[in-house]
Parts: sequence; C-alpha cells; structure tokens
Amino acid sequence: MGRGRRRSVRLLVLSDVHANLEALQAVLEDAPAHDAVIYLGDLVGYGPNPNECVECVQSLPGLVALVGNHDLAALGQADLDAFNPIAQEAALWTGRTLTNRSRDFLAGLGATTWSDDYFLAHGSPREPIWEYLERDGQARTSFGLFTQPVCFVGHTHVPRILEEGRNGGGSVPPARAGRHVAVCGRPRLIINPGGVGQPRDGDPRAAYGLWDTDAGEFQFRRVPYRVAEAQKKILDAGLPESLAYRLAAGL
Repeated sequence: MGRGRRRSVRLLVLSDVHANLEALQAVLEDAPAHDAVIYLGDLVGYGPNPNECVECVQSLPGLVALVGNHDLAALGQADLDAFNPIAQEAALWTGRTLTNRSRDFLAGLGATTWSDDYFLAHGSPREPIWEYLERDGQARTSFGLFTQPVCFVGHTHVPRILEEGRNGGGSVPPARAGRHVAVCGRPRLIINPGGVGQPRDGDPRAAYGLWDTDAGEFQFRRVPYRVAEAQKKILDAGLPESLAYRLAAGL
C-alpha cells in the first residue's frame, strides 16, 4: 500500500483492460484531454495482447496503477484454484506470453493506493484483490475503511455507483453511459468505471470514466471498438473460444 500522487485537474479512470488492445486503443482515442491516469488493475488475462497493453498503459502520463487478481495469476502469485477453468487456461497462456519487462511492471504494482482526494482498490477497501462490490451491504463496510471523498474500484467489469448512507442491502444497478456524478465529499462515493476490455453489463462498448477534480464531477463514458478484430486475435492465439464470443454480447 502507499500514497498516490497529488490532485490533477482531470483524471482518466480505467480498469480491467484484460489484454484487449483494440478496446484500450479506442478508449485512449476517445478520451478527452486529461492530466493523469488512474488504472485499477487486471491489465492482463483473458485477452491476446498482454505485452502490448502493458507497454501502452505503462507509457501513460501521470500513471497511478494497481495490480488485479488476473495480473497476479499470470505472475504465478495467485492460486489458480480460485479461478474457473477458462480463466485458469487464460492465466497460464498469459504467464507463458509475458515478457520480463511486462512481468517487472506488473510485479511492482500494489494492491491499494491513496491520496488526499481518493482511495483506490481493484476489488474493495476490505478485500483489495478479490471482493466484488455489487451490493449496498458490502459498501457499508467498505466506507468505514477509507476517509477520502471517493473510492474507485474495478473487478466487476460493471459501471456502478455506491453511495454512503444508503439503506437496504440490495444489488446496485449499472450506471448508464454519459451519466455525470457530483464528487464533492458528502455523500461519499465508491465508483466503478466498468471494464475497458471485457464489459459485463450487456453493453459491448469499452467502459471508462473521466474525473474532473476541479469541477467535482465524474462522468461514465462508453466507446465502441473493433470487437471482431479482438475476437479473431483470441481465436488465433488458441485461447478459449468463449472469451472471443462474450465480447460481442458484453457479458
């Protein structure tokens, strides 16, 4: 764990690229001007271009990045029994494919980080690597573990907002593309920008977010990408076919 860099005016918030270079490139081409980048983990796993995605993200200006469970699996630092058979196969393939440079970058990432303005975790403040934050009841516990006005998480691949003080323990629906959310300290928020490379909310477009700290506003954004090209690469690499087909459905 560690302390992140001080506030910028505009921060690009990305998560779960999963070695999908076409989706990552589309996001970076679509993104408005920004001063720094927050990356919330799972840069590799599932997709066919792990080294290219590592190189691309590593070169982004003002980068603050975390490790995710699939990153750890590819490095041999996570128990593969925690993954389903398809994810296991993809993790083993990714581990064989990673260059030493990519390994060094991923191995140097922490599980959480923070600044005066934000707290970051791949899964949740309580379980930074593994917990899927999808319900109000989970969020109540997590809000007690950070003091900043906003926490950003990934892992679920679903854009979502969890608000401090909400009643009930039900699941929270996905946030719609284009929605603007005020980030001003109260109520505090946990925000998931959704998955860049493998969305799971029924929308196949790459998901990401833009946080304007000067305006105190976060925007959920979506952009289409060359899904067929990404699918062909997955099949040509010999990865499980289902990893290609799910991209078109956003599941």
